Amino acid sequence: MMDNICNEKMRLVEKLGVHLETREQLAPVAARILAYIILTGKKGTTFEEMVIVLCASKSTISTHLNHLQDLNKIEYFTKTGDRKKYFIINKDSVIQHINNLIKEWQEVRELHAEIKNYKNTINLNKIENDNEKFDLSFHDDYIKFIEEASASINELREKLVNTKFEI
Repeated sequence: MMDNICNEKMRLVEKLGVHLETREQLAPVAARILAYIILTGKKGTTFEEMVIVLCASKSTISTHLNHLQDLNKIEYFTKTGDRKKYFIINKDSVIQHINNLIKEWQEVRELHAEIKNYKNTINLNKIENDNEKFDLSFHDDYIKFIEEASASINELREKLVNTKFEI
């Protein structure tokens, strides 16, 4: 059973790593490190463990760990009597990502509202034939979707900010 869990974790490390490469614009090894840390959770993972599990050299792991720390994507803690660093996801980086999403969605919402207003003005003042008028329902639905999605992700953000919510 442990082998199945380990195999599943490594399959997800690869899948999430590919996703993070694109979304976060990370080097492949850095993306796999971040994915491994995410899937390891709050117990953290050590440098030595990542060298073994990710099959990368010490210098490669070290370089990418430093880069991920510089980007504030990860942080580490130590345990009393133990000289190792245990790397975990930086909760603040997740909150920052959510803030960026909310900002981007707000900009898209405002753009759609402007487009809708323009099309509505054209419908009222320039187009007499009802068959040629702009259909504004897409913009109404899309704006509603963005507002609902923003409210939902803002709720998640508040949980992260105000609680010990685990990532």
